[in-house]
Amino acid sequence: MDRFGVIGWPAAHSRSPKLFAEACGGKYPYDIIETPSFEEAWKTFTEGPYRAVNVTMPFKKDAAARADVKGPEVERIGAANILIKTSNGTVARNSDYLGLVELLKPLASDVRDCAVIGLGGAGLAAAAAAQDCGIATQLFHHDEIAGGVSADLVIFTLPRNVEGTGLLKCRYLLEANYRDPFMQNGPWTYISGVQWLECQARCGFAIMLERK
Repeated sequence: MDRFGVIGWPAAHSRSPKLFAEACGGKYPYDIIETPSFEEAWKTFTEGPYRAVNVTMPFKKDAAARADVKGPEVERIGAANILIKTSNGTVARNSDYLGLVELLKPLASDVRDCAVIGLGGAGLAAAAAAQDCGIATQLFHHDEIAGGVSADLVIFTLPRNVEGTGLLKCRYLLEANYRDPFMQNGPWTYISGVQWLECQARCGFAIMLERK
């Protein structure tokens, strides 16, 4: 039987096992492959009985670089959160991007510009998704917001508070952190990381469960 899983460090906190079980009705096993070594995680995936795996931090850029075939969004972003075994080799996709496009489309007509905070895999996916929804987008490193940032939409992809967070000005704020969010009560319309997670899971699991 095909198996699925999630690779990362840490990975035990991931909601992917629960969401995957719901998506496939518990039909397939789904493992947590938790290791600080990408090489070890890659070997477990490629040499094991896995049809596909989700990829969490800090392996998203490594996964994109190692894959034989990259989806168009992965080519653009340079990060992947899905690896799939196929007859053409290992394919990398990015459902962070695909899910966020789905989430942002209803807002696009009401949002002129977007500031993405964070340069990790989620931040790169968020910037590409916002741009492809027709929103003018700027990407900021965490130490570039100390003086504050203003935009119609802010997508905050950092896992913790940093200097300048209290100076953010926006009408909509999407906080990627779904484990311990802290920005729900600001003067903005709040979009939770759970909403992004659910959208990317729906897109991602559909790709992972496609037959070879």
